[in-house]
Amino acid sequence: MKTWTGLLAAAALPALGAHAYEQAYDRTEPGVFEIKTIPAVRAMTATREGPYFGGENGLFRRLFRYIQANDVAMTTPVETETRTATMRFFAGADAPAGLTATNGVTVEVLGERRVAAAGARGSYSEENVTQTERELRAWLAKQPGWVEDGPPRAAYWNGPFLPGFFKKYEVHIPVRPAAPSPPP
Repeated sequence: MKTWTGLLAAAALPALGAHAYEQAYDRTEPGVFEIKTIPAVRAMTATREGPYFGGENGLFRRLFRYIQANDVAMTTPVETETRTATMRFFAGADAPAGLTATNGVTVEVLGERRVAAAGARGSYSEENVTQTERELRAWLAKQPGWVEDGPPRAAYWNGPFLPGFFKKYEVHIPVRPAAPSPPP
């Protein structure tokens, strides 16, 4: 009985999106709010006009074709700036050193970043990301040592074929330490 259960579980993992991709940084688990530091990373970025959500944006396909053509392994998460229709893939440790911009994809090094992060579970929809962003802003408002320092981003941890209720994502808001209050 244990053998069949183990085989069924092993067969189900790829279908559920449980792959051994290299992670660009540690995931914030669903239901957790935290301030975390994201290490410097090389990113491949694609953009288009308009907001990220709403209609077919083609950013994922453009980036996927780029990593295939340049022999870059897929990493997690995929990061988006939802208000500016920007998507990023991160280069893993084994990625070629000479990656260059081409076909609507830019290559850049993002420095170390500090963010307020909220982990969540569910489909990668505008409604879910917006709700998680609201919850994160409410949490951040109660953290007196930190202030917002940029637009929010979403980080998606699972592939497109995983059912929505299994998917994990997080919302990040860049932060910086709050200026000390002047003495009375």
